[in-house]
Amino acid sequence: MPARRAVVLLSGGLDSATAFAVARAEGFDPYALSFDYGQRHARELDSARRLAAALGAKEHLVLRLDLRAIGGSALTADVPVPKGRSHEAMATGIPVTYVPARNTIFLSHALAWAEVLESQDIFVGVNALDYSGYPDCRPEYIGAFERMANLATRAGVEGRSRLTIHAPLIKLTKAQIVQRGAELGVDFGLTWSCYEPQPDGLACGACDSCLLRRKGFSEAGLRDPVPTAR
Repeated sequence: MPARRAVVLLSGGLDSATAFAVARAEGFDPYALSFDYGQRHARELDSARRLAAALGAKEHLVLRLDLRAIGGSALTADVPVPKGRSHEAMATGIPVTYVPARNTIFLSHALAWAEVLESQDIFVGVNALDYSGYPDCRPEYIGAFERMANLATRAGVEGRSRLTIHAPLIKLTKAQIVQRGAELGVDFGLTWSCYEPQPDGLACGACDSCLLRRKGFSEAGLRDPVPTAR
């Protein structure tokens, strides 16, 4: 039987890289989809391109969307990125690094490409345990989008197929994600997580994403191959 096609959202971070590796391990032909949306940490796109090549993407599509025109986030507007927050603080409230409706926008484009590819599967590396409190990373959201997707597509309406949104990391800790990625051979040295790269190109080591990444590698008992400024 030929492998099934799957669209995989690939940001360049360790979560999306691990989700991509899971899709491949489950026998899918992965098609990588990344976004140049005006993010402050556009450095992640270089990682996405290298990861797509290293992990064997059948195709890698990078779409340009200027979400800076909307703003409303520290990642797309002139708003300071929070630094040095405690894990307790990160677990409460929605931080200014939340990009309004980002996963809805990304998944909608993934859905469109899946229709063209005649794919019934989309993989996304969202996580609802060690994360920054984003509302569009919760299981309820993923389930709601999947229901909507099957109402919104030609294949769904005609009853020819049913689309599934796979979120294989959603109930894992960051340490478990690191362990899973390592088991699947992900080269974490190719990944990028920092929200605010330093002028010398190093990760800042203090933003929420850097701190969660550090926590994951520490608890997994592994060394992070990506150097940081701190």
